[in-house]
This record gives sequence, structure tokens and C-alpha cells, in this order.
Amino acid sequence: MASHSKPTTCALLMCVLVLASPAAAAQTAAINSITLSNTNDDLLLYASLQGAFTEEIKQAVLSGTTTSVVFIILLKQGRFLWFDDKIADINVVHSIAYDKVKKEFVVRRSWRNSEPEITPSFEEAQMLVSRIESLKIIPLSRIAKGSQYQLQIKAEASRKTLPLGLNTVLFFMSFWDVATDWYIIDFTY
Repeated sequence: MASHSKPTTCALLMCVLVLASPAAAAQTAAINSITLSNTNDDLLLYASLQGAFTEEIKQAVLSGTTTSVVFIILLKQGRFLWFDDKIADINVVHSIAYDKVKKEFVVRRSWRNSEPEITPSFEEAQMLVSRIESLKIIPLSRIAKGSQYQLQIKAEASRKTLPLGLNTVLFFMSFWDVATDWYIIDFTY
């Protein structure tokens, strides 16, 4: 009888490890509402990150730990019978910190020159960190009308020190080694 309980215990332990793994938990974070538009001069990107603020992340932010996420954006031009040509490679860094003394959140977004945006509301700070609005991808003068293009975007955590000396705590969960899938938009300009 003891020989049957050992495989059962191992199987249950394996299930718990798989369910608690970073890969299983990473499925909660996703990029959605991706929109491309343009002005007279530039191609613009709008996107939002959903499901990234777990209870552990919220507690880390409220304890005063600076927390960051990096959006990676690639724009490629399709070429017939050849490799696609990468014409834009952009990393956007968002960070959120809570000042316990002033009881306010400071959000910095690299595409907005890392100017601090201050709010007393965690929900508003979370929204600011999770969205990209009117990000200039490339001047329209650098893309050809009638050509095929592909925009790729993902969000990931990074253990590296951010520009301007910001200390980073990885963003999505206590395991910290996660990234969203690549999200791809094919379009013709």
C-alpha cells in the first residue's frame, strides 16, 4: 500500500509545481487594445497591459518598492522572398513608486521623457503604468505607401538597472521572470 501512495504524492507535488510555475502564472498578463493610427507626420501606437498587478505586486508597490515594466516594440517591413527589414526597435520603460510620507504614487514613462506624473490614487497610477498612448513609432516619410508592415509588441520584466538610476523590482509576480506573448499586427500602409 505504501508503494501506491508514493507515486500519488509525487503526482500531486508535480501538479502543484506546474500550477505555481512562472509560466502558468504569466498567462494572466496580456497586452490588449492595440491600435495603430497616424497623424500627418507619424505612425502612432496605443496599447494597454491587463492583469499584471497581482496582490504581491500591489503589496510591493505599497511598501515603497519601485516597480517597472518594459514594452518592446518592433516594426518590420515585409520583403518578398527575403528576411523582413526591421525599421524600428523601441523599448518603453514605465515605473511606479509609492512615497509613503507624501502618500502619493510617482509614475515615470520613458516615452514621455520620464517626467514624473503624481497621483494619490493607486488605480490611476496602475492605469498610467499599463498604457501607451500616442507613442510615435516612426515618421510616415520613412515608410512606403502600399508596402506590407508588421508591428510586434510585448511586455516583460527586467532585472537590469533602468536609466536615470531607477532601481527595478520585476513587475508581474513574485517569480519575476515573466513576459507576455508577442502580439503582432500586420498592415499595409
